[in-house]
Amino acid sequence: MKKTHQNKFGKKGWTPERLKDLTGKTYLITGANTGAGFQAAKILLHKGATVIMLNRNEEKSKKAINDLKEQLGTNANVSFIKMDLAALSSVRNAATEVMETLPKIDALICNAAIAQVPKQLFTADGFESQLGVNHYGHFLLCALLYERIEESQGRIVVVGSEGYKMGIKTIQFDDMNWDKNYHPMNTYCHSKLAQIMFAYELQERIKANNKNVKVYVCHPGASATSLIKNNGGLRDRIIFKLMSLTPLVQSAEKGAYPEVMCATEENLNQKAYYGPTGKMQWTGPVGECKLEPFVFDRDIASKLWTDSVNKTGQKFPF
Repeated sequence: MKKTHQNKFGKKGWTPERLKDLTGKTYLITGANTGAGFQAAKILLHKGATVIMLNRNEEKSKKAINDLKEQLGTNANVSFIKMDLAALSSVRNAATEVMETLPKIDALICNAAIAQVPKQLFTADGFESQLGVNHYGHFLLCALLYERIEESQGRIVVVGSEGYKMGIKTIQFDDMNWDKNYHPMNTYCHSKLAQIMFAYELQERIKANNKNVKVYVCHPGASATSLIKNNGGLRDRIIFKLMSLTPLVQSAEKGAYPEVMCATEENLNQKAYYGPTGKMQWTGPVGECKLEPFVFDRDIASKLWTDSVNKTGQKFPF
C-alpha cells in the first residue's frame, strides 16, 4: 500500500538524536509534570535548554522537578509556574508572571489536555471542561504570550490528537457546552478539532499580518500517559490499560517526540500534521501524517476564532 507521505527523516523517523545543543533556548510546556509533557521537558533539558512548566498542581510539579534534577543533574534549568487552564484568571496570572520573568520564549508547547471526562463538567468560567481546558485556555495563553514569542521569532506548538477526526468533524456552534448531546469521546474530539483548526487559522492570520511566529501541529499517537487514567471513566480506563500492554500503544517518551520535533527542528512544513506514521497513526516512526481536509475550512475556523475571542475576552495583538 502506497504511503501518503514519504518520511523526510528516513525509516526511523524523527528521533532526539537529531537535536543539537539547546543551551540558551527557552521552552514553555503546559501540563509537563507527567506523561508526554514530562518526557518532552526531559529531552529538551538533556540538551541544555531552559524549561518552564505551566502546571496546575504544585505538589506534582515539585516532584517532577526533583525527578528531573535527579536524572539529569542539579544544573538542569527547570522551573514551574502555577497555571490552571480551567480558569481564565489563572491563565492570565501565569502569563503575567511569564512576561515579567522571561526575556524570551523560543517555543510555547500547548501539551496539556483532559480527555474523555465521563460526565459533563464545567470550567470556572462556565465552559464545557474539555473545550475549556484544551482549547479556550490555550487560546488565551497563546494570545497573552504572543508578543514575547514574536520578539524571539519563536514557535507555537499545538499538540492535537487523532481524535479530531473521530467525532462530529465540525464545531458545534449552536451548543458549545454539549448540553443536549454530551458524550465523553465525541466532546473530547470536538475540543481537539477546535485546537487544530485554531492552529491553522493562527498561521493564516500571522501570514496576513506579516508576523514572524511559526505554528506547528502534532499529535502523540497512542501513548502510555496518564491522560485517560486521570480523566476517563472506569470503562475507558480499563480498555486503555489493556491496550497499553499491546504494541498498539507506545511509551510516553515516544509520544513526546512529535512536540519536541515541532519545537526544535528546522524546515518543517507549517501546513503539515506531525506524529507517528505507523498503523492508524498510533505508533511508528515520527513524520508527516495524513490530515483530513475539513480542518482547513476557513469559514468554520474564522467563526471559531471569533467565538474564542468573545469567550476569553482576549484578542491577539495584530
